[in-house]
Amino acid sequence: MKFAQDRAVLDARWKELQREVHPDKFAAQGAAAQRIAMQWSVRINEAYQRLKDPMKRASYLCELHGAPIHAENNTAMPTDFLMQQMQWREALDEAKTVQDMEEIALQSNTVGHELLSKIEHMLDMGRDFAAAAQQVRSLMFIERFASEVDARIDQLGQ
Repeated sequence: MKFAQDRAVLDARWKELQREVHPDKFAAQGAAAQRIAMQWSVRINEAYQRLKDPMKRASYLCELHGAPIHAENNTAMPTDFLMQQMQWREALDEAKTVQDMEEIALQSNTVGHELLSKIEHMLDMGRDFAAAAQQVRSLMFIERFASEVDARIDQLGQ
């Protein structure tokens, strides 16, 4: 499996699989067959949720290839990345207007998109799953920060 995915193809395949295993198709075969169909439906939904989210998909690929993310106990980050995080946090603390916060959000989103491109290259071309796992951990930090910025913007907008 590759990191790069065509979302329309992924969506179409998910719908196709859901139609194939819909429990109603197994009504004539009894309750046991319907339960199994329901279990397959749940599994297909879980896989779809994982594959449609780029960060979850990258994490999954890293884990499949022996490079688990371990975000909860592996928080070591490169110094330049930590410095950038500190600068963003200081800027967020000093931000007074929605426009200030939107600028911070734009910066973090831009870095996040660049990081996703880097992860795609590491996974699909370089096959460097350990390095990609480090980048996924960085992306997790960025996404968490972006959520905090969005929450602050929502608070200020009220």
